[in-house]
Amino acid sequence: MKRVITLLIAVISFSALSAQVNIERPYAVGADISWLQSQEDSGIRFSDNGTEGDAIEILRDNGFNYIRLRIFVNPKSELGYSQRDGYCDLEHTLEMARRIKDAGMYFLLDFHYSDNWADPAKQIMPQAWQTYSYEEVKEAVYNHTREVLEALNAQGTTPDMVQVGNEVSNGMLWPYGAVRHSFSGLCDLLKEGVRAVREYAPDAEVMIHVALGGQAEESERFFNAMAEYEVEYDIIGQSYYPEWHGTLAELEANLNKLVVQYNKPIIVVEYRDHYLDIERIVSSIPNNMGRGTFIWEATSPQWGKLFDESGAATKALDDYNM
Repeated sequence: MKRVITLLIAVISFSALSAQVNIERPYAVGADISWLQSQEDSGIRFSDNGTEGDAIEILRDNGFNYIRLRIFVNPKSELGYSQRDGYCDLEHTLEMARRIKDAGMYFLLDFHYSDNWADPAKQIMPQAWQTYSYEEVKEAVYNHTREVLEALNAQGTTPDMVQVGNEVSNGMLWPYGAVRHSFSGLCDLLKEGVRAVREYAPDAEVMIHVALGGQAEESERFFNAMAEYEVEYDIIGQSYYPEWHGTLAELEANLNKLVVQYNKPIIVVEYRDHYLDIERIVSSIPNNMGRGTFIWEATSPQWGKLFDESGAATKALDDYNM
């Protein structure tokens, strides 16, 4: 009973602990396009109604206002995502950030804290950090976040929003940040990333991103832990893929419940299908606490499906141009 009372106090008082960013930003009609540079380098040219153009500008002209990019620690490592070309490293991210800002769009940066994909099934320590102690990994999270943000600041492309970790439902930077037995390690690591964002991108909103779209019990367990360990953040990010995260009805019920419990706005920061349904659900969250949606890999013909294999815009893009 004592633990329950303590947890309730933590949840109720959590909003007072959060130094939320008080800058008005629009409802996000967002797209993750982290694969774009690889596509362009392979020779794909993007077009809309037969007119060739920059994919970012095509998205902007069809209703999108926010672009999401992932960043890895060292994608060229032996464990890396892009061992030959280094896609999604700092250099490629800087180039993409310039293009996003030149197009007049908002920018969400997604730190994976890994050399490769980080998701609920795997959160692999970057190769260069694998001999580090727990305290050294905490320091590395802070330093990596700081170094990336300093580089973006230097060219005038500071992100408007930052994800500290990607789909961290089961933790990050395993084994130190795994949550099987305790959330303590994960929360300490998240705090280091958040601290760097607050210091080096103070106007950026901080998102904590989980992959629990329609899973109410798991979502409550996770965000209760964020409150208990006093992790400070601005936005709840959820992934929603129905094969893993429940029905649309379960998604709607969970998002509405989370807003009431934690008084945080919500973004569905990854989805693939059912845009109009997801848009209705998020935009209908009470008190304007639904802050937007991001389609994952919008330029991929297999995932986002807004462009075909030749780079031509598909009919699906029309749903966003409303």
